[in-house]
Order: sequence, then C-alpha cells, then structure tokens
Amino acid sequence: MFLEPHFKGQRSGWIEVICGSMFSGKTEELIRRLKRAKIANQKVEIFHPKIDTRYGDSKVVSHDANYILSTPIDHSSQLLDLTDGVNVVGVDEAQFFDEELVENVQKLALRGIRVIVAGLDMDFRGQPFGPMPQLLAVAEYITKVHAICQHCGNLATHSYRLTADDKQVVLGEKDRYEARCRTCYHMGNILDLRTEPSVKKTAPK
Repeated sequence: MFLEPHFKGQRSGWIEVICGSMFSGKTEELIRRLKRAKIANQKVEIFHPKIDTRYGDSKVVSHDANYILSTPIDHSSQLLDLTDGVNVVGVDEAQFFDEELVENVQKLALRGIRVIVAGLDMDFRGQPFGPMPQLLAVAEYITKVHAICQHCGNLATHSYRLTADDKQVVLGEKDRYEARCRTCYHMGNILDLRTEPSVKKTAPK
C-alpha cells in the first residue's frame, strides 16, 4: 500500500501515477489517497476529462461504486487555472487527456502541489495509451495495480475489448471489456464462450 512521504511542510511538489488495466482498482486507489489528503486538512481538487460521461459530469466513480466529486475539463491547460491555493490535485482517466498533460502536471508540481494521476497504461491493443508513458517517466512515485483475469484467475494486466469496434477510445464497462492476463489476452476470442453469439469480439493485433 502506498504511504505518503509526508503531508505537512512540503517544500516542493511531486507526481504520483497509478496505472493498470481496466477493473484493476486505479480509481479506487486514487479516491483513497485523495480522501486521506482531505483528512489531513489538505485542500484537494479532482479533475477528469469531459469526454468520460459514464458516471455523469461531476463525479469520479470506481467500479466498486465509490465516488468523489470531480470537475470535468476539456484540456489539461485548465488545470493551471483551477488550482490556485490547492495542495493536492487528482487527475482520473489520464489516458484520455491531451499530450500537454505531461507538461502541465509538472508545472503544478513545481508550484509545490502533490499531483496524483490515474489512468490506463495500455489500450485494448496492448499499446501505450495517450500521455501515460511520459507521465510514468516523469513521476516520482509509480503504483501499478492489477485486476484478476476473468478466465484463469491470474493477475491481469490487459484490457480485452469484447466488441468489434477498432477505435482506440470506446467508453464502456464489463459489457465491452474484460481484464485478462498476458496469456489469455493473446489467446483472444478463443476463450470467450460466455458472450452471446451475436456479439462480435476484437482479437488483439
């Protein structure tokens, strides 16, 4: 479990990245850290991309239905204008943001702000997703969380898409995605015997 280096008297900010596949508990861990910061009487602001409307416009919600109020934004540059006097900034679903997110969270850290970013490290093709690789490179602290493979029960690292849509960004939950380990992911739709025959699957490329 991640324990904060310190809460009070910090002389500089830093960046924490929480990454993993879908259903791995990224948002759950983000919410946990932000709530701990609030308990420590820190001023906290949370942001998510406006494109993600799965749970409404003003909440960050985990798959276990825990939530925290959040502000939707169109572009990461808005972080710089909306965080005056803030001690801790949370950013969820970072993979959906623009590439400038990397530069902007570093600017926040240089202001003395603790920045906690959560996002998918890989898309459904198993490729690095959006600004996440660069965020991992510049972060002081990295936590990779794992789901459980729904086929073999091992640790899952990949997000397997159950539909035929080949766009990189397709919002969805368990109706469109499964968490799979490396082996089951690369076996593709051979393993999926539970979905209705009318639903087409996308095998990894």
